[in-house]
Amino acid sequence: MNFDLPDLRAFVAVAKLGSFRAAAEELHISQPALSRRIEKLEDALGVRLFHRTTRKVDMTTVGREFSHRANELLNSLEQSLMGIRDVAAHVSGEVTIACIPSAVRYFLPGFLRIYHERYPQIMVRIIDQGANEVLTTILRNEADFGLNYIGTQEPDLEFEPIMKEPFVVACRLEHPLARKKKVTWSDLTSHEYMSVTKASGNRFLLDLALTDNPERPRWYCEAQHVSTLVNLVEAGLGVAAVPRLSMPPDGHPTLISVPLVEPAITRTVGLIRRRGRPLSPAAQQFYDLLFALAPKAKKRKTAAR
Repeated sequence: MNFDLPDLRAFVAVAKLGSFRAAAEELHISQPALSRRIEKLEDALGVRLFHRTTRKVDMTTVGREFSHRANELLNSLEQSLMGIRDVAAHVSGEVTIACIPSAVRYFLPGFLRIYHERYPQIMVRIIDQGANEVLTTILRNEADFGLNYIGTQEPDLEFEPIMKEPFVVACRLEHPLARKKKVTWSDLTSHEYMSVTKASGNRFLLDLALTDNPERPRWYCEAQHVSTLVNLVEAGLGVAAVPRLSMPPDGHPTLISVPLVEPAITRTVGLIRRRGRPLSPAAQQFYDLLFALAPKAKKRKTAAR
């Protein structure tokens, strides 16, 4: 039939994004060039794939059916290429990951480095957002998958746990708490304490766990993201309770993580994706990499000092 792979990719992009303009931007071509590809594909198939108006683009019944087949075809082709070691360096594509900020600085870079070494031609976009925003991004199909600690109750999402991590006290090496083997929540009441805002999912977890705890620290400074708290701690402005994932590995020249107990509070971090929506081969490779290696990262980061 008189169409080629770029025509098929153009159709899949418009079907996914529901917009010729957005699809053209994603494929890095002009909108007229994209329209020509769609018209070429429609002429070759002898059917209309989209209903076009000045305001929106909708797929026809035939278009919706063909969309499933086109995705299967492209995924099968790309998966075949991914599996061939000799051509892996030449496979191109894009992967978009929505990720909580606490996992961006110290956790994700190691996986990104491995992935880039295997597939140097694949571009990776990281959208660092709060937990609730990550959920919204995945539900809107604005990212292939996400890294989050909430989402288990969402019927339209699949949540695959990859690690369970504790909250720890973040402090500088010269701070009095740094010399302790463990710190209780009541110990924090006598120090300058900082916290994330009530809009943060981490704050919700902490407040819920400390509901019946009469000795809880009062914060003097709030920040929206855990990563900002860690920066403030490093600047010497106080201490904070943060997920272990947001802290550097042992041996950092400035910061240290001290176990936080009475009560010990944990959160489960997992991979989230739209239920029933297949990942592209490029995204599936990154997803599988995180799933396979994350438990090892957990053991390394939470090992007793």
